[in-house]
Amino acid sequence: MTAATELRPSAGQRLAGLARTLISPRGAVFLLLVLLLVAIAVLNPSFAEPSQFIRFIQRVAPVAIVAIGQYFVIVGGEFDLSMGSVVTAQVVIAGNLIGQDESKALPVLALMLGFGAVIGLVNGLIVSFLKVPSFIVTLGMMLALLGAVLYWTGGAATGNPADGFREIGRGGIRGIPVIDILPWSVVILVVVLALAVWFARRPFGRTIIALGDNPTTARFSGTRSWWVKTSTFMISSLSATVAGVLLVGYAGVHPSVGRGYEFTAITAVVLGGVVLGGGRGWVVAAAAGAFALEALFTLLNFAGVPSTYRDAVQGAIIILAVAYSATTFRARRRGRALEAPVVPPPGAPPPAAAPETSPASGAKTDDSPETPATPAPIPSTQRADNETKGGS
Repeated sequence: MTAATELRPSAGQRLAGLARTLISPRGAVFLLLVLLLVAIAVLNPSFAEPSQFIRFIQRVAPVAIVAIGQYFVIVGGEFDLSMGSVVTAQVVIAGNLIGQDESKALPVLALMLGFGAVIGLVNGLIVSFLKVPSFIVTLGMMLALLGAVLYWTGGAATGNPADGFREIGRGGIRGIPVIDILPWSVVILVVVLALAVWFARRPFGRTIIALGDNPTTARFSGTRSWWVKTSTFMISSLSATVAGVLLVGYAGVHPSVGRGYEFTAITAVVLGGVVLGGGRGWVVAAAAGAFALEALFTLLNFAGVPSTYRDAVQGAIIILAVAYSATTFRARRRGRALEAPVVPPPGAPPPAAAPETSPASGAKTDDSPETPATPAPIPSTQRADNETKGGS
């Protein structure tokens, strides 16, 4: 038996590793999602049909895209409470500036992307240079945008973009076998998620995680903290813009379209195992958290639970998910602390070197020069929950 074969994990070890992953903070969301989908299919068997399931993904796509944007802000150590108002503002802009003139669709879309980038830029610069907490900055931006939208619309539904523009949110590729139609929302979600995974694996994406993990170390390593932090807010606002474009398709133009999306996104990210405060999380798990949250609400609807309990459920999820993550990480730190090697106190003599033995007799060779004793290695300061760190 070769050494490689001996080191290869057995089937039992692989199953144990899979079980540990599924109960970890970032893996539990996938197990929860599967259980919720099975429960929904039991209560409503038609939900398991491919066409109905693809419609479910289409409905969740805007929420998942917003959660992906919120992920980069939270993993970088901040919050963005302005996402819901950005969604609302973009929906109102599209509905009132495009109208029934489809030739205005591309210019207005470019304006929406630029507007979203500017909102994120302003949020990031205020947080970075004026040192105002992101919670306060984005809360103020949320109220300012909401007030501007209400002033523009008078608080009522107004504007109706051309059908060609609305087709982005409610149309798709037709004639697909089994599912009949592949919505553009699903295609856009897959593209956004793939770009987010790729970006999180790039050096800049890892710098965002490092900044959320330890801002002081990131600053001393030469990181331009202000630009990294500002970029996360720009990504967040641009993701809210994309979600707004999709929502125009089937949600209509109303000043309440994006209301509550910021808290839904935060709940989804936390449910996905991302640590509030930054430095820990996985973007795929954050997107899965959005699906799990919507699946939970769908299950509650099928079970006859009033929709008025929705906010209470979100609050309970945030508390339970954060408590579970904190408990798991503390347990891992304690386990690693017990395994850490003992470090001798400063000034203590190094441990004596083991006597050198002869290969033949095993006795000490007196004529061989003494080798200096090597000092004990300094233990790594790597955080105990490192397996949950990173965006890949």
